[in-house]
Amino acid sequence: MNPNATVKSPCVSVCLLNDDDICLGCYRTAEEIRLWMSYDNRQREEVNRTAAERGQQLNPFA
Repeated sequence: MNPNATVKSPCVSVCLLNDDDICLGCYRTAEEIRLWMSYDNRQREEVNRTAAERGQQLNPFA
């Protein structure tokens, strides 16, 4: 656990992985979800950015 990390998780409590192991609620990979608590702020910001991009690709009408 990283006590200095303050970047908010994109989790929306809709945990359903597709066939590519992407959560259809927050658009993080299963590995990103698993490692989230160990990430520092820079890593979390990168995951949030990447997840938002995935969300636009997977659900362009959201």
